[in-house]
Amino acid sequence: MSSFKEFYTTEVVPKLQETFGYKNVMQIPKLEKIVLNMGLGEAISNIKIIDSAVEELKLISGQQPVIRRARKSIAAFKLRQGMPVGCMVTLRHERMYDFFNKLVNIALPRVRDFRGISGQAFDGQGNYTLGVREQIIFPEIEYDKIDKIKGLNITIVTSVQKDDEARELLRLMGMPFKN
Repeated sequence: MSSFKEFYTTEVVPKLQETFGYKNVMQIPKLEKIVLNMGLGEAISNIKIIDSAVEELKLISGQQPVIRRARKSIAAFKLRQGMPVGCMVTLRHERMYDFFNKLVNIALPRVRDFRGISGQAFDGQGNYTLGVREQIIFPEIEYDKIDKIKGLNITIVTSVQKDDEARELLRLMGMPFKN
């Protein structure tokens, strides 16, 4: 078991149980998955950008990304059905906890002028989405080897349906919220 999972089990679970008064341990919120998504609109004109994005996402997540393809053609964007437009990775279990630990303790503090992340980005179902403008905040990415700065979306899916419970879960796990 990873040390961050142990931290969740020993520190976070009792505090959540005390705060919200859960009677059953199965009611306690937990992380279900973390989805990393890199949308690449430039891939229409430069197909090689997908390869570099896949490689970078593989380094960041430790898992092979899936190339996402366009579902339908859009003439205004010169997009054809089946063209690659991005890549994504879904992390679960140990890799998810390791990535969350790395995100909170290493990557987010490396963001320029970082004052915390918004506590308003919950979707009403207990999921939190965070946009990162530069992939270079992750320690695995070497600045000299990247061809272009790309952003990515990080969606943290929790097991609860209420945003306040999910916010408290993430706060106790170390997510640096502004407010």
